Amino acid sequence: MKKTFALAALAAAMLVFGAGCHSNSPTNGATGPTDTTKNGGNTSTPDSVLYSFAVFGCNRLDAADTTGVPSTANLAQLDRSFADIAALSPRPNFLVVCGDLILGKGSSSSASVDTAVVGQELRAWIQHYQTSPAAAIKLYVTPGNHETQGWTNGVSFPQAEQAWLNNMSQYIAGSNGPGVGGPDHLQTDQSRLSYSIDYRDSHILLMNSDPVGADATVPVNWAASDMAAARARGQKHIFAIAHKPAYSWDNGTSDGLVTSNRDSLWAAFNTNQVEAMITAHNHVYQRLQGTTGKTWMIISGNGGSTLETTAGNYRNFGFAVISITKSGKVLMKEYARSYGANYNDPCPAATYPTTARDSADITWQ
Repeated sequence: MKKTFALAALAAAMLVFGAGCHSNSPTNGATGPTDTTKNGGNTSTPDSVLYSFAVFGCNRLDAADTTGVPSTANLAQLDRSFADIAALSPRPNFLVVCGDLILGKGSSSSASVDTAVVGQELRAWIQHYQTSPAAAIKLYVTPGNHETQGWTNGVSFPQAEQAWLNNMSQYIAGSNGPGVGGPDHLQTDQSRLSYSIDYRDSHILLMNSDPVGADATVPVNWAASDMAAARARGQKHIFAIAHKPAYSWDNGTSDGLVTSNRDSLWAAFNTNQVEAMITAHNHVYQRLQGTTGKTWMIISGNGGSTLETTAGNYRNFGFAVISITKSGKVLMKEYARSYGANYNDPCPAATYPTTARDSADITWQ
Protein backbone atom coordinates (compact mmCIF):
# COMPACT_ATOMS: atom_id res chain seq x y z
CA MET A 1 0.00 0.00 0.00
CA LYS A 2 1.34 3.41 -0.96
CA LYS A 3 0.88 5.58 2.07
CA THR A 4 -0.07 8.64 0.05
CA PHE A 5 -2.48 10.02 2.58
CA ALA A 6 -4.15 13.40 2.75
CA LEU A 7 -5.32 13.89 6.28
CA ALA A 8 -7.94 16.60 6.14
CA ALA A 9 -5.63 19.25 7.51
CA LEU A 10 -4.16 21.60 4.96
CA ALA A 11 -4.61 24.73 7.01
CA ALA A 12 -2.61 26.89 4.68
CA ALA A 13 -5.05 26.11 1.89
CA MET A 14 -8.22 26.61 3.88
CA LEU A 15 -10.78 28.68 2.02
CA VAL A 16 -13.61 29.85 4.22
CA PHE A 17 -17.14 29.73 2.86
CA GLY A 18 -18.64 33.17 2.79
CA ALA A 19 -15.81 34.97 1.01
CA GLY A 20 -18.06 35.82 -1.90
CA CYS A 21 -21.60 34.99 -2.94
CA HIS A 22 -22.53 33.50 -6.31
CA SER A 23 -25.80 34.33 -8.00
CA ASN A 24 -26.96 30.73 -7.55
CA SER A 25 -26.51 30.85 -3.78
CA PRO A 26 -29.51 29.80 -1.68
CA THR A 27 -31.77 32.52 -0.38
CA ASN A 28 -32.02 31.15 3.15
CA GLY A 29 -29.28 33.40 4.51
CA ALA A 30 -26.37 31.04 3.78
CA THR A 31 -23.37 32.65 2.16
CA GLY A 32 -21.52 30.90 -0.61
CA PRO A 33 -17.83 30.35 -1.23
CA THR A 34 -15.69 31.91 -3.86
CA ASP A 35 -14.66 29.45 -6.53
CA THR A 36 -12.03 27.13 -5.15
CA THR A 37 -10.51 25.93 -8.40
CA LYS A 38 -8.02 27.77 -10.55
CA ASN A 39 -9.28 30.89 -12.36
CA GLY A 40 -12.68 30.87 -10.66
CA GLY A 41 -14.53 29.05 -13.42
CA ASN A 42 -13.81 31.78 -15.98
CA THR A 43 -13.90 29.84 -19.25
CA SER A 44 -11.86 32.49 -21.09
CA THR A 45 -8.69 31.46 -19.21
CA PRO A 46 -6.51 28.50 -20.24
CA ASP A 47 -7.18 26.30 -17.20
CA SER A 48 -10.71 27.20 -16.22
CA VAL A 49 -13.21 24.67 -14.88
CA LEU A 50 -15.33 23.14 -17.64
CA TYR A 51 -17.52 21.10 -15.32
CA SER A 52 -17.50 19.55 -11.87
CA PHE A 53 -19.40 17.18 -9.63
CA ALA A 54 -19.74 16.66 -5.88
CA VAL A 55 -19.79 13.36 -4.01
CA PHE A 56 -20.53 12.25 -0.47
CA GLY A 57 -22.13 9.32 1.32
CA CYS A 58 -23.00 7.96 4.78
CA ASN A 59 -25.40 10.51 6.24
CA ARG A 60 -27.66 8.13 8.17
CA LEU A 61 -28.24 8.42 11.90
CA ASP A 62 -27.55 5.77 14.52
CA ALA A 63 -30.71 3.82 15.36
CA ALA A 64 -30.98 5.41 18.81
CA ASP A 65 -31.18 8.89 17.27
CA THR A 66 -33.91 8.35 14.66
CA THR A 67 -36.99 9.12 16.77
CA GLY A 68 -38.97 11.85 15.04
CA VAL A 69 -36.77 11.77 11.91
CA PRO A 70 -38.70 9.93 9.15
CA SER A 71 -35.72 9.93 6.77
CA THR A 72 -33.33 8.64 9.48
CA ALA A 73 -30.78 11.06 8.01
CA ASN A 74 -28.56 13.42 9.98
CA LEU A 75 -30.46 16.48 8.80
CA ALA A 76 -28.15 18.98 10.51
CA GLN A 77 -25.27 17.83 8.29
CA LEU A 78 -27.34 16.96 5.23
CA ASP A 79 -28.82 20.46 5.15
CA ARG A 80 -25.36 22.00 5.46
CA SER A 81 -23.94 19.93 2.62
CA PHE A 82 -26.91 20.62 0.36
CA ALA A 83 -26.62 24.37 1.00
CA ASP A 84 -22.83 24.43 0.69
CA ILE A 85 -22.80 22.50 -2.57
CA ALA A 86 -25.53 24.69 -4.05
CA ALA A 87 -23.54 27.78 -3.07
CA LEU A 88 -20.30 26.75 -4.77
CA SER A 89 -19.13 28.89 -7.64
CA PRO A 90 -19.11 27.43 -10.19
CA ARG A 91 -21.96 25.25 -9.02
CA PRO A 92 -21.31 21.52 -9.61
CA ASN A 93 -23.07 20.10 -12.64
CA PHE A 94 -24.28 17.12 -10.68
CA LEU A 95 -24.20 15.53 -7.24
CA VAL A 96 -23.71 11.86 -6.37
CA VAL A 97 -24.77 10.52 -2.99
CA CYS A 98 -23.08 7.13 -2.75
CA GLY A 99 -25.07 5.08 -0.31
CA ASP A 100 -26.24 4.85 3.29
CA LEU A 101 -28.61 7.75 2.81
CA ILE A 102 -30.86 6.12 5.41
CA LEU A 103 -30.61 3.73 8.35
CA GLY A 104 -32.57 0.94 6.63
CA LYS A 105 -30.96 -2.45 7.25
CA GLY A 106 -33.78 -4.00 9.23
CA SER A 107 -33.53 -7.43 10.81
CA SER A 108 -37.12 -8.63 11.07
CA SER A 109 -38.27 -12.10 10.07
CA SER A 110 -40.25 -10.55 7.21
CA ALA A 111 -38.60 -9.19 4.08
CA SER A 112 -41.74 -7.21 3.33
CA VAL A 113 -41.56 -5.45 6.68
CA ASP A 114 -37.93 -4.48 6.16
CA THR A 115 -38.46 -3.26 2.61
CA ALA A 116 -41.50 -1.24 3.63
CA VAL A 117 -39.35 0.57 6.19
CA VAL A 118 -36.63 1.18 3.59
CA GLY A 119 -39.22 2.64 1.22
CA GLN A 120 -40.66 4.96 3.85
CA GLU A 121 -37.22 6.25 4.79
CA LEU A 122 -36.13 6.76 1.19
CA ARG A 123 -39.29 8.68 0.33
CA ALA A 124 -38.76 10.96 3.33
CA TRP A 125 -35.15 11.51 2.23
CA ILE A 126 -36.28 12.41 -1.29
CA GLN A 127 -38.83 14.86 0.05
CA HIS A 128 -36.11 16.56 2.07
CA TYR A 129 -33.77 16.78 -0.92
CA GLN A 130 -36.50 18.19 -3.15
CA THR A 131 -37.06 21.11 -0.79
CA SER A 132 -33.33 21.84 -0.37
CA PRO A 133 -31.11 24.34 -2.23
CA ALA A 134 -29.45 21.36 -3.94
CA ALA A 135 -32.69 20.38 -5.69
CA ALA A 136 -31.59 22.50 -8.64
CA ILE A 137 -28.56 20.23 -9.12
CA LYS A 138 -28.89 16.93 -10.99
CA LEU A 139 -28.75 14.07 -8.48
CA TYR A 140 -27.49 10.52 -8.96
CA VAL A 141 -27.47 7.89 -6.21
CA THR A 142 -25.85 4.52 -5.57
CA PRO A 143 -27.10 2.10 -2.91
CA GLY A 144 -25.19 1.32 0.27
CA ASN A 145 -25.31 -1.68 2.53
CA HIS A 146 -27.89 0.02 4.76
CA GLU A 147 -30.27 0.14 1.81
CA THR A 148 -29.73 -3.37 0.39
CA GLN A 149 -28.78 -5.53 3.38
CA GLY A 150 -30.88 -6.72 6.29
CA TRP A 151 -33.71 -9.17 6.82
CA THR A 152 -32.80 -12.30 8.81
CA ASN A 153 -29.16 -12.82 7.89
CA GLY A 154 -27.95 -9.25 7.38
CA VAL A 155 -26.81 -9.63 3.76
CA SER A 156 -28.26 -8.13 0.59
CA PHE A 157 -31.60 -9.60 -0.47
CA PRO A 158 -33.63 -9.22 -3.67
CA GLN A 159 -36.58 -7.39 -2.15
CA ALA A 160 -34.30 -4.64 -0.81
CA GLU A 161 -32.70 -4.14 -4.21
CA GLN A 162 -36.16 -3.82 -5.72
CA ALA A 163 -37.26 -1.37 -3.01
CA TRP A 164 -34.27 0.80 -3.92
CA LEU A 165 -35.16 0.67 -7.62
CA ASN A 166 -38.83 1.40 -6.97
CA ASN A 167 -38.17 4.43 -4.81
CA MET A 168 -35.02 5.94 -6.34
CA SER A 169 -35.76 5.44 -10.04
CA GLN A 170 -35.79 9.17 -10.83
CA TYR A 171 -32.16 9.38 -9.64
CA ILE A 172 -30.94 6.35 -11.59
CA ALA A 173 -29.60 7.45 -14.97
CA GLY A 174 -28.78 4.24 -16.80
CA SER A 175 -29.67 0.62 -17.45
CA ASN A 176 -26.60 -0.70 -19.26
CA GLY A 177 -25.29 -2.74 -16.35
CA PRO A 178 -24.97 -6.51 -16.13
CA GLY A 179 -27.94 -8.85 -15.95
CA VAL A 180 -28.35 -12.16 -14.18
CA GLY A 181 -25.47 -14.61 -14.65
CA GLY A 182 -22.77 -13.52 -17.07
CA PRO A 183 -19.04 -13.47 -16.32
CA ASP A 184 -19.71 -11.96 -12.89
CA HIS A 185 -22.14 -14.80 -12.02
CA LEU A 186 -24.76 -12.43 -10.65
CA GLN A 187 -27.83 -13.77 -8.86
CA THR A 188 -30.04 -10.74 -9.58
CA ASP A 189 -30.38 -8.22 -12.38
CA GLN A 190 -27.88 -5.42 -11.73
CA SER A 191 -28.52 -3.47 -14.94
CA ARG A 192 -29.88 -0.42 -13.07
CA LEU A 193 -27.85 -0.91 -9.89
CA SER A 194 -24.42 -0.95 -11.54
CA TYR A 195 -24.35 1.07 -14.74
CA SER A 196 -22.37 3.80 -16.47
CA ILE A 197 -22.96 7.20 -18.03
CA ASP A 198 -20.99 9.62 -20.18
CA TYR A 199 -20.85 13.23 -19.12
CA ARG A 200 -19.09 15.35 -21.74
CA ASP A 201 -15.59 13.83 -22.02
CA SER A 202 -15.86 11.79 -18.80
CA HIS A 203 -17.13 8.27 -18.30
CA ILE A 204 -18.59 7.48 -14.89
CA LEU A 205 -19.38 4.07 -13.45
CA LEU A 206 -21.99 4.05 -10.66
CA MET A 207 -21.87 0.65 -8.98
CA ASN A 208 -23.65 -1.40 -6.36
CA SER A 209 -21.00 -2.79 -4.02
CA ASP A 210 -23.34 -5.31 -2.34
CA PRO A 211 -25.17 -7.28 -5.03
CA VAL A 212 -27.26 -10.21 -3.81
CA GLY A 213 -25.07 -13.23 -3.23
CA ALA A 214 -21.85 -11.27 -3.62
CA ASP A 215 -21.71 -8.73 -0.79
CA ALA A 216 -18.67 -6.43 -0.73
CA THR A 217 -17.96 -6.84 -4.45
CA VAL A 218 -18.65 -4.98 -7.66
CA PRO A 219 -19.20 -6.64 -11.07
CA VAL A 220 -15.58 -6.34 -12.10
CA ASN A 221 -15.80 -8.18 -15.43
CA TRP A 222 -18.61 -5.92 -16.57
CA ALA A 223 -16.69 -2.88 -15.30
CA ALA A 224 -13.52 -3.82 -17.17
CA SER A 225 -15.42 -4.30 -20.44
CA ASP A 226 -17.39 -1.09 -19.93
CA MET A 227 -14.27 0.99 -19.27
CA ALA A 228 -12.45 -0.46 -22.27
CA ALA A 229 -15.40 0.45 -24.48
CA ALA A 230 -15.41 3.99 -23.10
CA ARG A 231 -11.72 4.39 -23.87
CA ALA A 232 -12.24 2.99 -27.37
CA ARG A 233 -14.83 5.63 -28.19
CA GLY A 234 -12.56 8.42 -26.95
CA GLN A 235 -13.72 9.32 -23.43
CA LYS A 236 -10.81 11.17 -21.80
CA HIS A 237 -11.53 10.63 -18.10
CA ILE A 238 -12.96 7.71 -16.15
CA PHE A 239 -14.30 7.75 -12.59
CA ALA A 240 -15.85 4.94 -10.57
CA ILE A 241 -18.32 5.66 -7.78
CA ALA A 242 -19.65 3.06 -5.36
CA HIS A 243 -20.46 2.73 -1.68
CA LYS A 244 -17.70 0.44 -0.42
CA PRO A 245 -14.06 1.38 -1.12
CA ALA A 246 -11.54 -0.86 -2.80
CA TYR A 247 -8.99 0.26 -0.19
CA SER A 248 -10.37 1.27 3.18
CA TRP A 249 -9.30 4.39 5.03
CA ASP A 250 -6.83 2.66 7.39
CA ASN A 251 -4.18 1.51 4.90
CA GLY A 252 -6.73 -0.60 3.07
CA THR A 253 -6.80 -3.32 5.71
CA SER A 254 -10.46 -3.30 6.79
CA ASP A 255 -14.07 -2.84 5.71
CA GLY A 256 -13.96 -2.50 1.96
CA LEU A 257 -14.32 -4.79 -1.05
CA VAL A 258 -13.16 -8.37 -0.65
CA THR A 259 -9.49 -8.68 -1.57
CA SER A 260 -9.82 -10.72 -4.76
CA ASN A 261 -12.49 -8.40 -6.14
CA ARG A 262 -10.49 -5.33 -5.14
CA ASP A 263 -7.32 -6.55 -6.83
CA SER A 264 -9.09 -7.42 -10.08
CA LEU A 265 -10.88 -4.08 -10.07
CA TRP A 266 -7.69 -2.13 -9.41
CA ALA A 267 -5.92 -3.94 -12.26
CA ALA A 268 -8.75 -2.91 -14.58
CA PHE A 269 -8.48 0.67 -13.31
CA ASN A 270 -4.77 0.71 -14.13
CA THR A 271 -5.35 -0.75 -17.59
CA ASN A 272 -7.95 1.92 -18.37
CA GLN A 273 -6.19 4.79 -16.57
CA VAL A 274 -9.05 5.52 -14.19
CA GLU A 275 -8.39 8.76 -12.35
CA ALA A 276 -10.28 7.97 -9.16
CA MET A 277 -12.62 5.65 -7.36
CA ILE A 278 -14.84 7.69 -5.04
CA THR A 279 -16.79 5.96 -2.28
CA ALA A 280 -18.11 6.21 1.25
CA HIS A 281 -18.86 3.37 3.76
CA ASN A 282 -15.91 4.32 5.98
CA HIS A 283 -17.24 7.27 7.98
CA VAL A 284 -14.29 9.53 7.33
CA TYR A 285 -12.55 11.49 4.57
CA GLN A 286 -9.36 9.96 3.17
CA ARG A 287 -7.33 10.13 -0.03
CA LEU A 288 -4.80 7.41 -0.85
CA GLN A 289 -3.44 5.26 -3.64
CA GLY A 290 -3.40 1.49 -3.97
CA THR A 291 -0.41 -0.79 -4.17
CA THR A 292 -0.05 -0.32 -7.92
CA GLY A 293 -0.83 2.28 -10.53
CA LYS A 294 -1.93 5.89 -10.34
CA THR A 295 -5.66 5.65 -9.60
CA TRP A 296 -6.70 7.56 -6.49
CA MET A 297 -8.94 6.07 -3.82
CA ILE A 298 -11.04 8.92 -2.42
CA ILE A 299 -13.28 8.10 0.53
CA SER A 300 -15.94 10.76 1.05
CA GLY A 301 -17.81 8.97 3.80
CA ASN A 302 -18.00 11.88 6.22
CA GLY A 303 -21.49 12.89 5.12
CA GLY A 304 -22.98 12.90 8.62
CA SER A 305 -22.90 9.42 10.17
CA THR A 306 -20.97 8.79 13.38
CA LEU A 307 -17.30 9.04 12.40
CA GLU A 308 -14.80 6.19 12.42
CA THR A 309 -12.53 8.37 14.50
CA THR A 310 -12.68 11.88 15.89
CA ALA A 311 -8.92 12.11 16.30
CA GLY A 312 -7.34 15.36 15.18
CA ASN A 313 -8.32 16.57 11.75
CA TYR A 314 -10.59 13.60 11.03
CA ARG A 315 -13.29 15.25 13.17
CA ASN A 316 -15.31 16.84 10.37
CA PHE A 317 -18.23 16.35 8.01
CA GLY A 318 -18.31 17.37 4.37
CA PHE A 319 -18.04 16.35 0.71
CA ALA A 320 -15.62 16.08 -2.21
CA VAL A 321 -15.69 18.04 -5.47
CA ILE A 322 -14.06 16.80 -8.69
CA SER A 323 -13.37 19.46 -11.34
CA ILE A 324 -12.31 18.92 -14.94
CA THR A 325 -10.50 21.89 -16.42
CA LYS A 326 -10.18 23.24 -19.94
CA SER A 327 -6.58 22.01 -20.14
CA GLY A 328 -7.65 18.47 -19.24
CA LYS A 329 -6.55 18.43 -15.62
CA VAL A 330 -8.64 16.74 -12.97
CA LEU A 331 -8.64 18.55 -9.64
CA MET A 332 -10.07 17.33 -6.34
CA LYS A 333 -11.04 19.35 -3.28
CA GLU A 334 -12.48 18.18 0.01
CA TYR A 335 -14.73 20.62 1.86
CA ALA A 336 -15.44 20.03 5.51
CA ARG A 337 -16.70 21.57 8.72
CA SER A 338 -16.35 20.86 12.40
CA TYR A 339 -19.38 20.31 14.62
CA GLY A 340 -20.58 20.56 18.21
CA ALA A 341 -20.54 18.08 21.06
CA ASN A 342 -22.66 15.48 19.26
CA TYR A 343 -22.59 14.41 15.63
CA ASN A 344 -26.24 15.32 15.08
CA ASP A 345 -26.29 18.63 16.94
CA PRO A 346 -27.35 21.79 15.07
CA CYS A 347 -24.46 23.01 12.92
CA PRO A 348 -24.88 26.71 12.06
CA ALA A 349 -22.55 28.01 9.36
CA ALA A 350 -21.58 31.04 11.43
CA THR A 351 -20.20 28.78 14.14
CA TYR A 352 -18.89 25.92 12.01
CA PRO A 353 -17.87 27.30 8.59
CA THR A 354 -17.17 24.88 5.77
CA THR A 355 -13.64 25.18 4.41
CA ALA A 356 -11.44 23.48 1.83
CA ARG A 357 -9.37 20.99 3.85
CA ASP A 358 -7.57 19.05 1.12
CA SER A 359 -6.79 19.51 -2.56
CA ALA A 360 -4.88 17.60 -5.23
CA ASP A 361 -4.28 17.28 -8.94
CA ILE A 362 -5.52 13.71 -9.53
CA THR A 363 -5.03 13.67 -13.30
CA TRP A 364 -3.70 10.30 -14.43
CA GLN A 365 -0.05 11.09 -15.12
